[in-house]
Amino acid sequence: MACESRHASLLGRREVMGGRAKFGIFGDGKEIAQLAAAHAFKAGDFRSGYYRDQTFVTALGELRWTEFFAQLYAHTDIEADPNSAGRQMNGHYATRWLDEKGLWRNQTELYNSVGDIAPTAGQIPRSIGLAYASRLYRQNSHLHLLTTFSRNGNEIIFGTIGDASTSQGMFFETMNAAGVLQVPLLMSVWDDGYGISVPVEYQTTKASISKALAGFQRTDTEKGIEILTVKGWDYPALVETYQKAARICREEHVPVLVHVQEVTQPQGHSTSGSHERYKTPERLEWERQHDCNRQFRQWILENGYASHDELDTIEREAARVTKAARQEAWSAYLASLKGDFDEAMLLLQQAAETARQAEPIAQIRDQLRTTHVPVRRDATTAVKRALRYLRTDDSEAKRGLLAWLERTTAENEERYSSHLYSQSPDSPLNVTPVEARYTDESPLIDGYQLMQRYFDSLFGRDPRVVALGEDVGLIGDVNQGFAGLQEKYGELRITDTGIRETSIIGQGIGMAMRGLKPIVEIQYFDYIFYALATLTDDLATLHYRTKGGQKAPLIIRTRGHRLEGIWHSGSPMSAMVNSLRGLHILVPRNMTQAAGFYNTLIKGDDPALVVECLNGYRLKERLPENLDEFCLPLGVPDILREGSDITIVTYGSMCRIVLEAAEQLHQFDIEAEVIDVQTLLPFDRSHAIVESIKKTSRVLFADEDFPGGGSAYMMQEVIEKQNAYRYLDSAPRTLSAKAHRPAYGSDGDYFSKPSAEDVFDVVYELMNEAEPARFPKLYGEKRG
Repeated sequence: MACESRHASLLGRREVMGGRAKFGIFGDGKEIAQLAAAHAFKAGDFRSGYYRDQTFVTALGELRWTEFFAQLYAHTDIEADPNSAGRQMNGHYATRWLDEKGLWRNQTELYNSVGDIAPTAGQIPRSIGLAYASRLYRQNSHLHLLTTFSRNGNEIIFGTIGDASTSQGMFFETMNAAGVLQVPLLMSVWDDGYGISVPVEYQTTKASISKALAGFQRTDTEKGIEILTVKGWDYPALVETYQKAARICREEHVPVLVHVQEVTQPQGHSTSGSHERYKTPERLEWERQHDCNRQFRQWILENGYASHDELDTIEREAARVTKAARQEAWSAYLASLKGDFDEAMLLLQQAAETARQAEPIAQIRDQLRTTHVPVRRDATTAVKRALRYLRTDDSEAKRGLLAWLERTTAENEERYSSHLYSQSPDSPLNVTPVEARYTDESPLIDGYQLMQRYFDSLFGRDPRVVALGEDVGLIGDVNQGFAGLQEKYGELRITDTGIRETSIIGQGIGMAMRGLKPIVEIQYFDYIFYALATLTDDLATLHYRTKGGQKAPLIIRTRGHRLEGIWHSGSPMSAMVNSLRGLHILVPRNMTQAAGFYNTLIKGDDPALVVECLNGYRLKERLPENLDEFCLPLGVPDILREGSDITIVTYGSMCRIVLEAAEQLHQFDIEAEVIDVQTLLPFDRSHAIVESIKKTSRVLFADEDFPGGGSAYMMQEVIEKQNAYRYLDSAPRTLSAKAHRPAYGSDGDYFSKPSAEDVFDVVYELMNEAEPARFPKLYGEKRG
């Protein structure tokens, strides 16, 4: 297997250099360390690794060499590349946890690889959550019935990372959290001495991650992590080390760092360049002598386990096997393209024979015919260019080309753009809405009290639900939404964390991957930027990059909007909308709406970000009698006030400000229709806003984001995608915050973010433009 993996790496590089593949990054030099790690891996365990783990995954029986090459060629058939269906470059592996309907398979029967990502150390934060889930499954008896996700917490998590990437804060934060939480995380560091061209002396204190983390080493009296070191070419020591590490993790639930030293990279970092540019001749010679496969062969011979001839036979057979796999994968890839290509060529030939402008179409066909290894884009480009010359024709060939383009466009949408969100029966978009019910006796209570009652009900009825975050536990979060609930449900269910937003999110992602329903808190909305890389690179892309093979229905709870001050301004909506496609983004205007959304999300299987209104916790709301069961649909706006003169579209805390402005406008005979979009992703699935604009002929999009942010996003959704421009008698307007973060204090808030007076002025200006006699200017001519 070590020899096959090495040959696969060598052939992979040749495929890139020969033009068959775009890019390659391989696991050569790490073969026997990964074989040793795989020996300690059991069904139900998880690998949260990086893009050099090909030997590890192959040893687990989760990767065939045809699949290795299919991914290198970006073969979009899920049978050919079950890891990502051609969506990720080579070296990114993912076990298909979900069946064809998008529902969970039995993870305890699988050798689980979490969908790999390329950003350095990006795979690390989720590993803490995967391991923490084992702790919960072991210690919380109410979870023992979830037998398809855990065998009472016996599963351990194998994290893998290159030594240079340990310099990232994600790694340090996660290892610190692992030591605090005492979870079964076995972290392997493959140390080849370089980060591309930068040697370890520039990367790590003492030029050694095991020495740098020595203070984390557990003792007889202090909890911490176990640190083990081993040479990457010493096979028996590697086997012994990984058996010991796995035993400590599995039996004691203690995290272990295995620092695998003196690893080599025979082909350098990737196909982008040669390591001979930055390694000395002496270093290159040392790497040749200490190549793990060479050392492995020598150890076998020295111990008499095989002869030279036997090992030569193994190596020749490994070369044959991988070459055959490469050819099989390449042939299958070409066959997947052939049908569309041949049909396009035939239709172009027919068009060239019958079209008025035959010559340019013939040239297009000939160019396509002579293209070296044509891919789908080449055929699509040719067909589209040919149709330009057929725009005035009415022929069978033109109709054939149009039909080809329509069919392949739909198929390519499925190949390259599907599964951004869940397509399973459990999608939150499939949850049946249930309206909130009230009676004459429904009490009026503070928003934070409503949240307390909601979360109390939720934790009482669903043992899978776990909450964690800064100050969530003992004091019940800074706004008291969980007050008293840790005492009632215990620290395992409602848990305080350190100040570590990135690994808080990672902790939630890993738990959600293992069948739990975590709600993790980012204490204030602005703090989300600490965790944005993990949210956008890992969580938001998970379902997409595995083409529906994996999911993590994590709920991120935070609070934002009108808090005063530069560092807690709380409305960076465009940053979220543009970074987190793959999550739902919910912006409830009050706590009742928030509860309705949480109910929907708990029933669903997509991740989501919920931004509660920070200034709403002390406002009074009526308590629904069906708080634990009413569900709000996603992507359905709510008309808060009907009107005939203008439509104002907004969300969150701005709803109260806009409603106040609408009442002021009413006093001047201007009737505004106020719409709360409620969710930004998805946005107005039924196109209700355009129906309002048909009535009012004017629209204002108002929010607290920066100019060009959330308000501009809403404008594009409505004006462009809903074609609302057809019904406008005035130019559409946006009203946003200033281009800076808000200044401190009440005046700072008033003059930094939109006020009711600002809303009034913009609407009045629009009415003045339409009916100047009826609505004379308020302030004279416009000022600079």
